[in-house]
Amino acid sequence: MATWLVDVQLLVVITLANGSPILARKLLPAWWNTPIDGDKTWRDGYPILGASKTWRGMACGILGGMVGSLFFGWPWQLGMAIGLAAMTGDLVSSFVKRRLGIPTEGRATGLDQIPESFIPALIAQSWLGGTLLDAALISLAFMTLEILISPWLCKVGWRKHPY
Repeated sequence: MATWLVDVQLLVVITLANGSPILARKLLPAWWNTPIDGDKTWRDGYPILGASKTWRGMACGILGGMVGSLFFGWPWQLGMAIGLAAMTGDLVSSFVKRRLGIPTEGRATGLDQIPESFIPALIAQSWLGGTLLDAALISLAFMTLEILISPWLCKVGWRKHPY
């Protein structure tokens, strides 16, 4: 069973993985700004993922997970898995949101946070000795933090929308 400190560290790593694409968009706006879906649409006429899901974001999310993992003395492979799982969860969320007709960067509380936090938290539990409950609590904490911090990020110009 993971300790509360390990859970907090994992929350930090997941937050770094998910926050790195936002930071990269601000600092490197033109670098590898290619949409993952190639600006293609699904059979429903909506974008597959949307223009905000870029290869830059995917790469920086994985790198953010790796850096966070190394900071806590964990294997870089764990950080890579956390970052990849966070970005995959974000892509799944975007795909579902487009199918529901929610536009790129449109709000969907829960759907915006749970896949990108629960999936990496669950994967990390096998490395860190945590439980399903640990993963769920980390995801709930991530969702709460994201909802609280996002308006501030919008106010300072790091996000386009306060959610």
